[in-house]
Amino acid sequence: MKGPKAPKDPTAKRPAVYVMVDSVIEGSPRGNGKFQDICYLNGRIAQKISVICSEVSKEIIDLVPYGAGFRKVVHSIGITVLATKEELRGETVTFELHCLTKTPGKEGSCYSAGVPCNGEEVKITVADYPENEEDDLLGSFVTTFPSHETAKLTVCFYLNDGYTAPELKLDPPVDFESKEYRAMIEASLVQTGNLYRIQKAIEKAERGEEVVIAYLGGSITQGAGAKPIHTESYAYRSYQAFRKRFGKGNGENVRLIKAGAGGTCSELGLTRYELDVLRKGTVTPDILFLEYAVNDAGDETDGVCFESLARMAMDGPGTPAVILLFAVFMSDFNLQERMIPVGERLKLPMISIRNAVVPQFSGEKPVMTKRQFFYDLFHPSNEGHRVMADCIDYFWEQAGAAAPETEDAVIGAEPAIGERYRTLLSFDRSSYKEHSAVKELSCGVFEETDTMLQCVEKDDNAYASPEFPDNWMKAPEKSGEPFRMRICCKDLLLVYKDAGDPRFGKVEVRVDNTVTRTIDPLEIGWNHCNAYIVYQSEEAAEHEVEIAMKPEDMEKGFTILGFGYTLS
Repeated sequence: MKGPKAPKDPTAKRPAVYVMVDSVIEGSPRGNGKFQDICYLNGRIAQKISVICSEVSKEIIDLVPYGAGFRKVVHSIGITVLATKEELRGETVTFELHCLTKTPGKEGSCYSAGVPCNGEEVKITVADYPENEEDDLLGSFVTTFPSHETAKLTVCFYLNDGYTAPELKLDPPVDFESKEYRAMIEASLVQTGNLYRIQKAIEKAERGEEVVIAYLGGSITQGAGAKPIHTESYAYRSYQAFRKRFGKGNGENVRLIKAGAGGTCSELGLTRYELDVLRKGTVTPDILFLEYAVNDAGDETDGVCFESLARMAMDGPGTPAVILLFAVFMSDFNLQERMIPVGERLKLPMISIRNAVVPQFSGEKPVMTKRQFFYDLFHPSNEGHRVMADCIDYFWEQAGAAAPETEDAVIGAEPAIGERYRTLLSFDRSSYKEHSAVKELSCGVFEETDTMLQCVEKDDNAYASPEFPDNWMKAPEKSGEPFRMRICCKDLLLVYKDAGDPRFGKVEVRVDNTVTRTIDPLEIGWNHCNAYIVYQSEEAAEHEVEIAMKPEDMEKGFTILGFGYTLS
């Protein structure tokens, strides 16, 4: 009787640097018909590695992000996937590492492997793929699922001979029930402010009347980093907490309006409020969160747009309770110092995630680490979104227990920064005829409708919807007359599509035959919405507006998404 054969000697395990450790990913439905999770690495990978292990050498950190440096340092890629649902652990996903190229239109390397969803590690040997001189930067991890599902993903780079890295040390799990966690959450409340409006909303909910909670902000409000995005985002979780505390019965009388859009600041929020929160007059919010503390570095008015938006909402339909929410980046950055005076002047509730988590990050025994709170450099993980929701729920608790407020805050108080755009109105291709200020409009060569738009997951939907679908586009290679409009206004904002497509080019905006702004849609380099002020004056008057391609870009495209304007 023969016994088992002796196993081969084990292969020595190479030292490794980790890029992701048990990160929750989601195979979301994409426009290409696939279910994919995309983790962007461009400009982020060095810090992702450093956060997981701060002791990785500078040489490795400097080399890994670049195609040639990656091949010099990395021997193989280790990938582990564990499906959230046990019944799906017999499935396989496709993992890919995509490289960006030096020349637009060229193909970069794509390192790929099928990976079982049962937690078994698969390795991709880098030397099995030919060198590609076009490889520039590591671009993204793309994981393709057979269906809409979630899993935990770990990715490490095993190093070539001559390179070393320290062993990975895992963080202890977060104790969400500890007194230290509770103290961290309590530190988030900057001020309760005037509670008159929030208490009125609570009373409505307890009576069984419909209450609408709206969230307007950037990608964090959209739910970036949360997996699944529609049920793990801070917005959804804090809305559910309100339903549980104050809703009638099972809370069906409480409604969620989630209107986050990645890469956007309050300047765009002014034009999106009517479209994405009020839904063109069909929604009346009772509570509105404004989350722009990490995105408003892009606000060209240095806070005037933010205060204008807060005041616009407070004065607008439903006269909602406005709450200022200050998120935070992994670098500890946000702009709450600029925004807190607005909240103080208007007596608004203010919640700072920075105040809660940043001080304890550097403590001897942190409640949670940066690696646990953040999904990437900018967005919270599922645990981070839970912390944000718990901070909001702590405010719900305080508001519900406070003595009744007898008087509303005085909105007419002198502005802390400015309120120039408080009365801004907005329109797109579907609604401009409803605005008497628009006297004439000729789209010229901007006659087509762009469908390649920024898409976001709204409300509690798992699928993404396009922003500004009713737009005016000049298609590449088409020629014709400029976009022309005669409008009565004091200020004019143009909303346009930033693109990552080199077929799009620069336009000149002329008001009364004077160039007031040149806009380059490739300046940022990825597909999303943006807004710029293209005209300002002290009195409202009729103006001739023309938008035309720059002479050197006549054969390129440009998309006008909409406009915002003031009359007073």
